[in-house]
Amino acid sequence: MDGLSVPSHGLKLLVGSGNPALSAEIASSLGVDQAKATITRFADGEIFVRIDENVRGNDVFILQPTNPPAENIMELLLLIDAAKRASAARITCVMPYYGYSRQDRKDQPRVAIGAKLVANMIVTAGAHRVLGLDFHQHQLQGFFDVPVDHLYAAPVFVSHYRKKNLHDLVVVAPDVGSAKMARGFAKRLNGSLAIIDKRRPKPNQSEVVNVVGEVEGRDCLLTDDMIDTAGTVSEAARALKELGAKDIYVCATHALLSGPAVKRLSEAPITEVTVTDTVWIPEEKRFPQLTVLSVGELLSKAIRYIHSEQSVSSLFEQ
Repeated sequence: MDGLSVPSHGLKLLVGSGNPALSAEIASSLGVDQAKATITRFADGEIFVRIDENVRGNDVFILQPTNPPAENIMELLLLIDAAKRASAARITCVMPYYGYSRQDRKDQPRVAIGAKLVANMIVTAGAHRVLGLDFHQHQLQGFFDVPVDHLYAAPVFVSHYRKKNLHDLVVVAPDVGSAKMARGFAKRLNGSLAIIDKRRPKPNQSEVVNVVGEVEGRDCLLTDDMIDTAGTVSEAARALKELGAKDIYVCATHALLSGPAVKRLSEAPITEVTVTDTVWIPEEKRFPQLTVLSVGELLSKAIRYIHSEQSVSSLFEQ
């Protein structure tokens, strides 16, 4: 199976337990029922997966983000393996969030490259193609030995911010690595670009060294692919405010919101934090400045296009 031939039967949407709200929205948007499956655990916590309907010859899309806990990855692998052994014609792994993607290179002695390991496991389990959203680095697509459709949440964010009356907008990259993303937002929102020069003494800690660009008296939009402990964006927001920035907005595709993230974002001089629902956000992690946008329609369109063998590149600019 090369992942390119058209399956003989219809589309099946098989979902894990990682993000039930997004799964339900995608199923509704596609106009299909979620495929019946049993996902339970043995007494010791071991995961058991069984597909409870016929998927032979079908085009199966398995939806499961791979954010912590690690059981999400294991659940995804078992679902892929079950579909393969049930003779699905094509299996597409739909990962709204690619967990372990930050471990994408050997930048220290004797460290694992977790992103490559996860990619190897997904392909070995039996996935014929992968559909993802805002990988931590674009080159992660090359870690998979199967076709990858890499979508961007930027159209969802741009649509949101075009409705706001932002004053003399400057889009701010929180680090040099985010400059390309920020430049794209600046172009689409008719804003200028600024870059924060930051230093990261150790993981999940950062400190602002300098801001390259003019921000005084202007609305600022900080863009990033994810918010984990929020150290980067909260420190960046304070630095921008000290330089005379007006209203400060933050947007990030993946809201991990670990540890002190909610407290930091609540206390930072930020007008609004906008994220998507690629990762399920429990009520206890929600706060007044938080706005959650849905990527359900974007992913459902991509699934529909892949199923009908159409190009998904048109979704980049919608």
